[in-house]
Amino acid sequence: MILSKTCNYAIRALLYVATRKSDNFVPVREISQKLDLSFHFLSKIHLILIQHHLTTSSRGVKGGVSLARPAEDITIYDIIEAVDGNAMFQNCVLGLENCSDDHPCPLHHSWSEYRLNLKKIFQEVTLADLAEKINNEQVRLSNITEILD
Repeated sequence: MILSKTCNYAIRALLYVATRKSDNFVPVREISQKLDLSFHFLSKIHLILIQHHLTTSSRGVKGGVSLARPAEDITIYDIIEAVDGNAMFQNCVLGLENCSDDHPCPLHHSWSEYRLNLKKIFQEVTLADLAEKINNEQVRLSNITEILD
């Protein structure tokens, strides 16, 4: 797994919110139940997302979370950077300090190309792109096999 569990949950939760057609707030409990994710863990993740201006929240009966800006303006890279940082796109895959073209590790040249391509993909793909795919192709966001409604 390239991304942390926290980052995977954040992406899945934001995708769930993005698939919702309304401008209403989506309760964290609903996201938790529909995606089969821990409510308390998801609540902590949303605090990170709020701090990075990816979501907003509202308390009360009609409260929950919503995207802080349009889904078209939030890339997968934005979420990764907020939750995991950008070390995956900069550091040595083996964890060696000062790994570079001049002083490479055994995987340096392969990983350098791979991480650049991966970064480009994550920077180009938006929540809107994936939400459309989820809604139109009925791909899944959880291990629960029922279709999201």
